[in-house]
Amino acid sequence: MKQFENYKNNGQHHGPAKIYFMIFNTRIKRTIFNSVCAFFGGLLLTFGALYIYDKKTIPHGVGGLETSGVPEFLQNELKNGSDSKKISGETGSDTATDVSLSEASLSDESLLDAEQELQSFHGDFEADSPEHAEALLEAEKQETSVYDDSLELCYSTYRVKKGDMIGFIADNFNITQDTIISVNNIRQSRLLQIGQYLKIPSMPGIIYTVRKNGETIESIAKKYDISADKASRINKVEKEVKLNAGATLFLPDAYLDWVTRQEINGDLFHKPIRARYWLSSYYGWRSSPFNGKRSYHSGVDMACPQGTNVYAALVGTVTSTGFNNVYGNYVIVTHHSGYKTLYGHLSAILVTRGKVVDTNTRIGKVGSTGMSTGPHLHFTVYKNGKTVDPMALWK
Repeated sequence: MKQFENYKNNGQHHGPAKIYFMIFNTRIKRTIFNSVCAFFGGLLLTFGALYIYDKKTIPHGVGGLETSGVPEFLQNELKNGSDSKKISGETGSDTATDVSLSEASLSDESLLDAEQELQSFHGDFEADSPEHAEALLEAEKQETSVYDDSLELCYSTYRVKKGDMIGFIADNFNITQDTIISVNNIRQSRLLQIGQYLKIPSMPGIIYTVRKNGETIESIAKKYDISADKASRINKVEKEVKLNAGATLFLPDAYLDWVTRQEINGDLFHKPIRARYWLSSYYGWRSSPFNGKRSYHSGVDMACPQGTNVYAALVGTVTSTGFNNVYGNYVIVTHHSGYKTLYGHLSAILVTRGKVVDTNTRIGKVGSTGMSTGPHLHFTVYKNGKTVDPMALWK
């Protein structure tokens, strides 16, 4: 009988099965091996299902206008004819008014110019070679440096190290943060890079470009509340001489205006959503949630529950409210310094045209009106008619 059982066991497995039973010749080994295979097989199936789901489903809580190029803001074209309708909220109502959005596609040539400008922008933050930095300093000296018996403006170079911040560098050289920002034409202080070369002047002040013909050092000094005599001697220009637009001056002891400083430091705007949210879509190029094509998203999408309060991001005046096929119920607020903000896909509008708002004013509630895949706020910032990334400007 025992010989028969051995014959039976040896004869019932062939090929891979025979090898399997030879390697895992005990029940414990086979159980461990089978459990490991089942675990990893389950992981593979799970990730495969998630990948397919991600490709086949529409993202939740995204929307907003998409174009093949960078969109622009134009006046008096938002009204959508039959699409305009009255929107009511808790505190009032209004209709679509005279502010408009025109999102036109850029030509290939315009897109190329935009990409070249973007590359130039990023080039400002790349680390230059020491020779290039010295050449820049020499050119700067020829244009703005002044040497006389009592005042001397000169420059040195500093290479950014790990852990450096503009404030720390300014303190080390006994100048202001505004000085470093202005002299080096820094547009976003958060993008300071290790290895970047900075020009450091021997005194605090800022670079000023004459805005219109006829300005004088005396008039400029009065505007910035600095000594006209000192500015005149630094720049070797008489106080009363009329300057041409585009001329560059060094204004000793001057500071940047607060708007410019907050723009550069990314502290100009408050976030329009005070509750918990998640960024379902960022500013810039993305795959369209509606057709999958590559398109340009003009703002950021902040997904959160229906009815969440929406606040004004900066002090300003409501210049338009209404309904649009793309943004659904929307509010546009006009601010100082050429800024406008748009709040789209609202479920309710709580302000009327002409209302002065601040960062504590509720202007609407989150919804999913217009081109939207779920409840979220579409938030766009315009600077002089062109969209900019809101995340670079808010606290």
